[in-house]
Amino acid sequence: MRFSPRINVLVGKNGSGKTNLVDAIYYLGLSKSAFSSTDLQCIRQGDNFFLLRGSFVMQEKTIEVSAMVQSGSKKIMREDGLDYQKISEHIGKYPMVLIAPDDVDLIREGSEYRRRFMDSVISQLDKSYLENLIQYNQALRLRNGLLKMYFERGLAIDWTAMESYDTILIKSGNLVFSRRKQFVEELRPLFNHYYQYLVQNSEHADLSYSSELTEVSFEEGLMKSRSKDAALQRTSFGIHRDDYDFRLGEELVRKFGSQGQQKSFVIALRLAQFSILERDKGFKPILLLDDIFDKLDDIRIGRLLELIKSAFGQLFITDARLERTRALLDQIHIPSTIFNIEQGTVSAYEQKER
Repeated sequence: MRFSPRINVLVGKNGSGKTNLVDAIYYLGLSKSAFSSTDLQCIRQGDNFFLLRGSFVMQEKTIEVSAMVQSGSKKIMREDGLDYQKISEHIGKYPMVLIAPDDVDLIREGSEYRRRFMDSVISQLDKSYLENLIQYNQALRLRNGLLKMYFERGLAIDWTAMESYDTILIKSGNLVFSRRKQFVEELRPLFNHYYQYLVQNSEHADLSYSSELTEVSFEEGLMKSRSKDAALQRTSFGIHRDDYDFRLGEELVRKFGSQGQQKSFVIALRLAQFSILERDKGFKPILLLDDIFDKLDDIRIGRLLELIKSAFGQLFITDARLERTRALLDQIHIPSTIFNIEQGTVSAYEQKER
């Protein structure tokens, strides 16, 4: 199947497979699902593996990418027939930006959601960041495992044995901290631009980075937290506890923002993500809009459509209501291709010239 280089609309009833197709595109770009927490959740019930295969056109060159996951085996990512030695090498080559209804979890849920979002964007920009984040998380997991082992066996903690993990945490953690701080400063003006565009300059919103490392060095923080770590059986200081504050005026969006304000906030975040990836890569990422027209009012839809007309490249939109989609696209007068999805397959499509 060949998609349009501009607007692709995936239309079908709820449960027909529209979101699965969007997720497959996302997976080929970023080597993971946007909606499932583990690869095994992506395997169809009754099967023991899945295989994805697709092609990206980059500078007039067609590149085939595939992903295979099998129960009990290591995931395989392949580019033009060659396996990646490290899947992290794939991240950032085919940038994607997804806007979905669950994005409001970035505001409403815990700090891990916001860290995951920021880490995903920075990792597409900076391979060394991703490597340091992987090293940090591995050392953190092993350190926590030792803390739990000492506790369960009733042994005094050998902090000298912990030093090898502490060294990695300090080195990688400091680099992650610096890059996160730098990234937020790059993201803020782009976010503010899009938020003001969406709300027509009617209110002020902002975001900032919150980390324990702002107040104390990593080494000092780890030392001071040893007794607490022993009691909790986990590492209680570090960049794995960082957060990002999302505010309207002086108040947190999650506490005082209306549904409309929260939606505008996360869409502005995603559009800022798009712009910063485009600026870094020199080309436009693929934009995926999954079932968002139901969640937006007419004013926000209109503003978003104006951006689609002028600012984006290849775009995928899912919607359950074909006539609504046609009416919305008629407003922006650009070509689109409409695919009808039924039971996970494309049954027909039509091209709309405008």
